[in-house]
Amino acid sequence: MRRRAGVLAAAAVALLAGSAAAQNPPSLPAAQIEAVERILTAEMSRWGIPGLSLGVVVDGEIRLANGYGVADLENNVPAKATTLYRLGSISKTLTATAVMQLSEREKLDLDAPIQKYVPGFPEKPWPVTARQLLAHLGGIRNYSEGEFGSTRRYASVGEALAIFKDGPLACEPGTKFLYSTYGYTLLGAALEGATGESYLDHLRKQVLEPAGMERTVADDALAVLPNRAQGYVRLASGDLRNSALADTSNKIPGGGLAGTALDLARFVIALENGVLVKKETLARMLTRQAARDGKPSGYGLGVFLGNRRGVREAWHTGGQQRVSTVLYLQPDRRLGVVVLANLEGVRDRLLEVARQVADIAAAR
Repeated sequence: MRRRAGVLAAAAVALLAGSAAAQNPPSLPAAQIEAVERILTAEMSRWGIPGLSLGVVVDGEIRLANGYGVADLENNVPAKATTLYRLGSISKTLTATAVMQLSEREKLDLDAPIQKYVPGFPEKPWPVTARQLLAHLGGIRNYSEGEFGSTRRYASVGEALAIFKDGPLACEPGTKFLYSTYGYTLLGAALEGATGESYLDHLRKQVLEPAGMERTVADDALAVLPNRAQGYVRLASGDLRNSALADTSNKIPGGGLAGTALDLARFVIALENGVLVKKETLARMLTRQAARDGKPSGYGLGVFLGNRRGVREAWHTGGQQRVSTVLYLQPDRRLGVVVLANLEGVRDRLLEVARQVADIAAAR
């Protein structure tokens, strides 16, 4: 059965790669495009990925933006650069950018107790700050049983705070790295308190529109969103099934946005060019944060950080019902790769794909 899924994905890639390239003329050299597409074809076949969208940014320009395979198997809809996917935790990078903008403008103090901006968040034994939340050092817990696949509809970011705000902190803030999507929900509420605007309105005006991200929206499970990809899960047998229903309104700032590969490529350009935040602010975002013991984590302010073969890298992956996603940067090379796929459970593999694509694009 697994082989059947792989054959299906490979056939879809072979059928649609040509039409995708025709719709989005690439500007990478032909040999590099062929090398990239060999990698994509092999990985989609190996893992049975139905559809995938790719964006490649080099020196502030989108050099490749294509779709491969099928966005919706039941209706035989091809994947495109403009296919809409859940972004998963890439949402955190967008939220972090908006928070850092407010810090630049002295509208949000990263080191003030979070109650300054979210008075409805109960006092805890220790203060919690926006800087700690950005770095996953805030002690806010992550999902409890059943919450990752929640189907409950929350009307606002503030309403979603009820999931965790009255519970105890998982640890003393600043003492350990504890990845928390709910910490970013609290950041979204702080953004609202600092600006007097809803999270989504502010994000649209200050991040999405300046970056030219025309299709990025809240992932509304009930809305009709044009060109939205269907999502799939692969069983142990290799068979594909439609993903389970999940409503991401419990975590919009940390895992509830939807967008396209083309939009995220534009986000990369806007970050690189200083459109969204100052160069020095971006440098702070790309600096490893440390717990109280002084040991740096592998996370900055809204992104994971590493060094591969002597090259600095920054990234965020996303994995939830319907999707696996990657936003990958090599900031010193002004290079970015976006990979969005409509299959669950392959985000770590897609990060390696993004690295391989970056290696190819860097050979110039």
